[in-house]
Amino acid sequence: MEKEYKNYDEIPVWNAEDWYYEDIKVGHQIRSIRRTLSEGECMQFNAMVLDMHPYVADEIFAKNEGIFGRRLVAGAMVFSVGLGLVATNCVNAFSYGYDKLRFIKPVFIGDTLYTVKTDLDKQPKYKDMGLYRASYEVFKNDGELVLYCEHLQTVKYRCPENFQKEQ
Repeated sequence: MEKEYKNYDEIPVWNAEDWYYEDIKVGHQIRSIRRTLSEGECMQFNAMVLDMHPYVADEIFAKNEGIFGRRLVAGAMVFSVGLGLVATNCVNAFSYGYDKLRFIKPVFIGDTLYTVKTDLDKQPKYKDMGLYRASYEVFKNDGELVLYCEHLQTVKYRCPENFQKEQ
C-alpha cells in the first residue's frame, strides 16, 4: 500500500541537518566510514579538473622516474573526498574558507581513506551568524595521517538577539 503525501515539504530531506550556532559543542568529534579510491575514479577526477601531472596520470613515469614508484591520488581529490566523507549538509552553515591545509603523506590508488572531524571553537561574528572552526584529519589505511585542514564556517544563530552587541 502506497502512502500519499499531501505536503511534499513535510518529508525530511535525507542527509540535511538544521543545527545552529548554539548547538555546536567544542570538542565534539565524528568519524566517517572508510572509502577505497579506485583507479577509474582517480582518473575521472584528474580529467574533470584537468590535472594530468605525470605523478597522477602516467603509470610508466610514476613507476620508472617518480620518487614513490607508483601513481599518486591528486591532492585535490584527497581533500575533496576526505571532507566529503564527513560533510553534514547543514542548511544553516556556509563555508567561510579553509586554513592550515597540509598534505602530510602521499595517497596512492587503492588506498582507503577515512576522516575525523573535531569541532575546535566558535565565536560570534555577524548580526545573524557566528564563526565556527573544525579540524579535518584524513587518514589512510590503518591510521596514517595524510591530510590536515581547518574549515571555517559561518553558522546562523537560533536566537540572534542573544548575540547582539550593545550600541
